[in-house]
Amino acid sequence: MAFEIPDDLMVSVSGVRGRVGQGLTPEVVTRFAAAFGAWLRQSEERPRVVLARDSRVSGPMFSHAALAALLSTGCDVISAGLIPTPTALFTVRQRKASGAIVVTASHNPVEWNALKFASSAGMFLDSDEAPAMRAFINDRPIPRAAWDALGTVSEDLEAVDRHLEAILAIRYLDIDAIRHRHFKVALDCTRGAGGVLLPRLLERLGCEIMGLDLQPDGRFSRTPEPVAENLGGLENLVRESGADVGMATDPDADRLSLVSDRGSAIGEDMTLALAAQLVLRHNPGPIATNLSTSRVVEDVAAAAGVAFHRAPVGEINVARAMQQVRAVIGGEGNGGVILPDVQLTRDAGVALVLILQSMLESQKSLGVMVDEFKSYVIVKEKVPAGGAPLATAYSMLESWEFPQGHPRVDRRDGLRLDWPAAGSWLHLRPSGTEPIYRIIAEAPDREEARLLVEQARQALSRSP
Repeated sequence: MAFEIPDDLMVSVSGVRGRVGQGLTPEVVTRFAAAFGAWLRQSEERPRVVLARDSRVSGPMFSHAALAALLSTGCDVISAGLIPTPTALFTVRQRKASGAIVVTASHNPVEWNALKFASSAGMFLDSDEAPAMRAFINDRPIPRAAWDALGTVSEDLEAVDRHLEAILAIRYLDIDAIRHRHFKVALDCTRGAGGVLLPRLLERLGCEIMGLDLQPDGRFSRTPEPVAENLGGLENLVRESGADVGMATDPDADRLSLVSDRGSAIGEDMTLALAAQLVLRHNPGPIATNLSTSRVVEDVAAAAGVAFHRAPVGEINVARAMQQVRAVIGGEGNGGVILPDVQLTRDAGVALVLILQSMLESQKSLGVMVDEFKSYVIVKEKVPAGGAPLATAYSMLESWEFPQGHPRVDRRDGLRLDWPAAGSWLHLRPSGTEPIYRIIAEAPDREEARLLVEQARQALSRSP
């Protein structure tokens, strides 16, 4: 009998996600983990798989289910326990493993969990690899190992230590000068996996830490996505403590958002802009980011005189683009910074040290640094998925008479309409992590950005 994928399970380039006990159950996790093991065994007799998780309460249950499935397919498992996702992917390359499964729903609410799958490159599966793996879900039988060929389990208790040392070895850092500066940092780990790495990293850099939800118990005290509207607690902490900067991450610590010394969230796109500005000062070269990232990053590339490239949303899409153009830095406007010097994955630890080095070199407060960038307003909204077909909304928007004139059209990931001369753009696409449509617009002023979002909403509502 064929395995039926639950209707409310999200299967995409970002992995497999669902609400615990509904779309996502131990049976579903076991099936997908076994498919991953079977896929690896096509090219390797005895694959070695890193298994890790974030701090979610359901994490141990799903980790055990994935562990059993991998062992049943003859994979040897390197159990890394509760660590950030970038630490897990770094471990794949360090241990020369065949791949990894990370049990994490990243920024999704507490009732969600997920599996993310990585290859031996320490990168998530791409558009060729993921379908080949998923063929074992229904289309191909999963070969199981006999009793005397089952996989084995070993623990890796030093994964965080190795990752920490690699971050501190980044060539753009002046560690002694950062330590001498003695930054005051307000840190919000939202009770996620970042709590096992980021405080230690700040301590090594001689920073004074004002902590908020550092304990990695998975009982999130705020909506876990580190966007401005969720960072009120961190803004208050910065103002009350007189911190130089506030830093917030999501539950698996691959994204970093910032609060300025004025106690105001500055928007997660600024993390990549500031990090890129620093790296390009030391090592000019191409930048790659996604179609939903603020134009402020494009401005950084233009000021440095380097090539700028956009890719479809999704970490692996950006990482592949970075490989293709040999980018020196890249990432996504959600606070995800990718530095190839360490690894081709988003890494909050990498973002953290690049921001501190940038503040050190500028000798200015973070608020003043942000003021020096050209000002844009980006508006992000979510619309429940379903109902009208997106293709109809796309066509309607393409034929719309916009005040900005005829846009540049990009259909690689949903629909992006761009007006370079006006400094504005609109992006409508289905989410790969939640059952929603995302509408993102940016313009020099809020009224224009909101009008673009409203026009996308109208196109969705008018579609038959």
